[in-house]
Order: sequence, then C-alpha cells, then structure tokens
Amino acid sequence: MQPSLASKLRMALVMTLAVYPVVTLYLYVLMPLTPGWEMWQRSLLLVPAMATTIVLLIVPFIGKHFGGFIAGKKKAAA
Repeated sequence: MQPSLASKLRMALVMTLAVYPVVTLYLYVLMPLTPGWEMWQRSLLLVPAMATTIVLLIVPFIGKHFGGFIAGKKKAAA
C-alpha cells in the first residue's frame, strides 16, 4: 500500500525539522576548516557526512518517535 499524500507531507515536515539543524551545525564546523574552497569542494565533504547522519541517525529516530504521527494514527486514550 502506498503512503498517502498527507503522510508524505508529514514525513517531509519532520525530516525538514530534523535535518535543518544538523546541516547548519555541519556548515558551522566545515566553513572555518575550508576557507577559500569552492562550494563544490565543501559539498563533496558535506553530502556524505549528511547522508550518513540521515540514514543512520535521523531516519531511525523519526521512525521510532514520530512514526504514528507520520502514519496519521491517533494515540489511544489512556
């Protein structure tokens, strides 16, 4: 069964909120270490680090903590 548009949009929202601070942190670390480098050279370092962080840390965290929200499931009343 294909995910609905709503669940895809919720996933995009959660991914954006999770990835933005990590990219920003990586850029703050990378920029002083690479003065004078071209953008493509910095990207050559940033992209593998970011992809690894997303696959190994962010996606599992989102799945564990926000899976119900993304799927659109309501929590059962206690």
